[in-house]
Amino acid sequence: MATTSIEWTDKTWNPITGCTKISEGCKHCYANVMTNRLRGMNNPKYSQGFKVTLHPNDLLEPTKWRKPSMVFVCSMSDLFHKDIPFDFIDSVFNVIRDTPQHIYQILTKRAERMNLYFKERAIPSNAWVGVTVENKKTKYRMNYIRDLGAEVKFISCEPLLEDLGAMNLTGINWIIVGGESGVQARPMKEEWVLNIKEQAKTNHIPFFFKQWGTWGIDGIRRNKKANGKLLDGIIIQEMPVQNNKKLII
Repeated sequence: MATTSIEWTDKTWNPITGCTKISEGCKHCYANVMTNRLRGMNNPKYSQGFKVTLHPNDLLEPTKWRKPSMVFVCSMSDLFHKDIPFDFIDSVFNVIRDTPQHIYQILTKRAERMNLYFKERAIPSNAWVGVTVENKKTKYRMNYIRDLGAEVKFISCEPLLEDLGAMNLTGINWIIVGGESGVQARPMKEEWVLNIKEQAKTNHIPFFFKQWGTWGIDGIRRNKKANGKLLDGIIIQEMPVQNNKKLII
C-alpha cells in the first residue's frame, strides 16, 4: 500500500525492500518488524524476508498517482545500501525526474554512499535528501549532505537516543525528531528534544516533532497514541519552504 501513517509524508514508494542493521538506530527497526508481519501474511513482495530485494515492477508506481504528493522513498529499505547497484538507483531517480508533480523524500543511514553517488549526478529539484542522526556518534552523517545540490537537505532524529549536544546545522533545511515505538522502545527525554528545537530556531530551520513514542514526556510507558505529540503544550510540525512556497502535508 502506498498510503502511510507517517505524518511528514503522503505516500511511500518501495521499489526496494530489505536492509541490514548498521547503527544503534537500527536496533528495533520498524521495517524489519513490518516485513516479518507481511511475510507471515503471505504477501509475495516480502517472500524474501528482510533480505535486500529489488522490485523493478514497482518502479513506475508513482507515474500512476495523479494527485501531487509527498513521497517517502524506500520506507522499507535504504536506497543507498551497498547491495543496491547504482544503475538501479539511476532507475529510481529517472522516475523521480519524470514525475515532477511529486516531491520525493530520501532518507538514508548510508550517508557516505549517497554522497559518492551524487558526486557525478545531479539531484532532481523535486528530491529532498536526508540522513538519520540518532545519537552523537552519527552526527558525522550531516557532513556528507551539507554541500549536496538538493533543494532540501534534512536530518531525522528518530529514534532520538541521547542528547545530541551542539550541532553544526550548516546546510540543513529541515529537522524531524521522534521517539521510538514498540515493545522494546528506548525512552527519549524532553530536554534532548528541546535542545534540538532551540538550535533549529536559532538557525531558522523548520522543526517537525513527530511523536513521543512508547515513552511519554513524563517517562511513563504507554501506547504511543496516548503519549501523543505535544511539545511545550503544542503541536510543532513545521515543513520546509521550497520555491517560495510553504509545503503543507
